[in-house]
Amino acid sequence: MRIHKMTAALIALGLVATGATACADESGGANGTLKIGLLASLSGTYQAIGTDIRDGFQLYLSMHGGELGGHPVELVVADEGDGAPTAVPAATKLVKQDKVIALTGVVGGGSAAAIQPVLAQAKVPFIGSNGRPELKDITHVWHTSYLSQETGAAIAQYVKDNVKGKVFAIGPDYQGGWDQLQGFTDAFAKAGGQLANADGKTLFTPFPATKNFTPYFAQIKAAGAEAVYTFYAGAAAIDFVKQYSQSEVKDLPLYAAGFLTEGGVLNAQGDAARNVFSVLNYSPDLDNAQNREFVAAWKADHDGPPTTYAMASFDAAAVLDKAIGAAGENPTSESINNAIAGLGQIESPRGAWQFSKKTHSPVQKWYLRQVRPDGRALSNTVVGDLATVGE
Repeated sequence: MRIHKMTAALIALGLVATGATACADESGGANGTLKIGLLASLSGTYQAIGTDIRDGFQLYLSMHGGELGGHPVELVVADEGDGAPTAVPAATKLVKQDKVIALTGVVGGGSAAAIQPVLAQAKVPFIGSNGRPELKDITHVWHTSYLSQETGAAIAQYVKDNVKGKVFAIGPDYQGGWDQLQGFTDAFAKAGGQLANADGKTLFTPFPATKNFTPYFAQIKAAGAEAVYTFYAGAAAIDFVKQYSQSEVKDLPLYAAGFLTEGGVLNAQGDAARNVFSVLNYSPDLDNAQNREFVAAWKADHDGPPTTYAMASFDAAAVLDKAIGAAGENPTSESINNAIAGLGQIESPRGAWQFSKKTHSPVQKWYLRQVRPDGRALSNTVVGDLATVGE
């Protein structure tokens, strides 16, 4: 993997973990800095997503002189891998050995749930930047992205209004897939929609083992569906979309959580992704000042436009910037967490949002996108607003 100019600059500033660190002071930092932990999938199925999460946070730091809330920051990066078995020991090291004052990132919903006992015991605030399942204790848990069920819930009414018949629901068999599809199917049923699935339940495919989706497309055909709703991300999204476009159900409208065509997977899917409809809380073509600045800064160091993963991690840094600044001269994990609770509206590339006091996740607008030509390339183009979800 090549080192981006931004990453190289951050290494020079001491913001990227490179091994041993200097002695720590009372605030948990090295040489007077604050240590922030970033845990993301830098290997495995969701490596591309984890890389965007890391780069989004680092971009905010590079645009703010390596400081958050007026304090120099040392960013300690760890690999989440493919889920809880690797995420838990990595998070444990960040908290107990590296003594980070706050933790951000995390791709998988299962990972987010599994690391909570470690964080709760240490009372370290977690500012997650990807989806998460419902958790019992969110005292020290915040998310700048969404709750995993909200994505499908935001598009369910639109699908019901625009599909004259039954819809087939399919997704990966793990926590993220369960949450994403349940959000859609529950809201779809509430809107009066019917699933084409034989048993009225989502068809879940083995994760991460499924590479060949052809047998499942045959089931969709046999069910007499008029459209398909799905959630896949990363490598599985590439396989699903390419095979869908060559299958016997290729003419059925395909609706999806936006991760199906987000970021580099769209480039890999190519023309197979044309016309796919998706729902997401962000698109790089949103017209606001914060987004224009964010997109320009991202493109200066990356080949393609920013993703929702990068945006949510950028916003996680913005949240910490505001909270640390409000936490006094000697911020602690607890004072930062208390400050996050008192934050108001966050100006963001996605549009302004704020934390729900009930869920500690964003109250935000969701957008309907369609894969359309943009010059010689394909892009996710916003074609309408959907629901505001989160409260």
